[in-house]
Amino acid sequence: TVAAVLALAAAATVAGMKGYRAITGWVADVPAEVLADVYMRAGAAPAPAPGRTTIWRILTDTDGDALDAAIGVWLTTALSTCVGTRSEAEGQACATEPPAHLRLDGKTVRGAKDDQGNQRHLLAVMMGPPDKAVVAAQAEVEGAKPRETITARDLLKHMDLTGTVLTADALHTVKATAELIRERGGHFVLPVKENRGKLFDALNALPWRDVEIAHTSTDVGHGRITTRTLQVLPAPTGLPFPHVSQVWLIERYVTDLRGKPVSAIAQLGVASPDETLATPTDLARYNRDQWRIEVLHWIRDTLYREDHSRTRTRSGPRVMASLRNLAIGAFRLAGRTDITEATRWACRSMNRPFAILGLTS
Repeated sequence: TVAAVLALAAAATVAGMKGYRAITGWVADVPAEVLADVYMRAGAAPAPAPGRTTIWRILTDTDGDALDAAIGVWLTTALSTCVGTRSEAEGQACATEPPAHLRLDGKTVRGAKDDQGNQRHLLAVMMGPPDKAVVAAQAEVEGAKPRETITARDLLKHMDLTGTVLTADALHTVKATAELIRERGGHFVLPVKENRGKLFDALNALPWRDVEIAHTSTDVGHGRITTRTLQVLPAPTGLPFPHVSQVWLIERYVTDLRGKPVSAIAQLGVASPDETLATPTDLARYNRDQWRIEVLHWIRDTLYREDHSRTRTRSGPRVMASLRNLAIGAFRLAGRTDITEATRWACRSMNRPFAILGLTS
């Protein structure tokens, strides 16, 4: 019964339902034959649609680690292989690109607090090419956000990092994390800010004015023109950070459409892959694509109004976030990158959410 209720809640989330009451109402409208099929697939006897108390109890009692592990396996397997035999016209597509880029980032669920009154904070690892990036793993940061780096290492210890490149924000530019990534066969491309004082000073002192620009890109959108330049140097000797092969400087200049300056930002960083494994174009792409995981968090906030949710009980906030990760990932794997429009599409037919999740015959 637990598996069947979780499957029904996942389908309701694909249809855009945001909380227990909305999920309960949607599940109550599931056709009897579809409901019976879900129970059969879960190995449970046929039963009526679960009520709100049952849905609440199961979603708040579910082991968050186990659920995230199961979701991660489903999404990453679908990412690297063709999911089933359904055609793209039915909402399912194949992801054929190997998942080489891992993006690490944390998100505070602002409306939820733990028993000590701390806001709940989740850390996720996203995998895959930009148009099909999915959450491969997620964990809750126990206590407070400063423990995020410890949680990150605990999460990465259980992942096969062979052949991957991991990016994250400057909080995770930590020696222990870099050591772990390399021990597990992965590489890193990480930014460096003033919170890593000695490392930042060492990079900032390099002769960047004499270094040629190795990569340039320009984007126009949202009434602005953004130009990015990248400079790269071999890692200097004595750098106070392990396994660094290259160091880089990205400068971003933003103007309005008439050329009036809006902002100018510089970012230093370190990379473990050498120039044969990561060219300047690759380094620029890794840095640019890191924002994809922030897009995931933005979708959860705007579409599902996650930060406005008052869901607090036990594992409830994490489980709801996990189901949203599953829904967003399933849409992307189906080739539907506009998640808001995809949710509207799924909501217009009771069978579509189940088809997206592979829960139909």
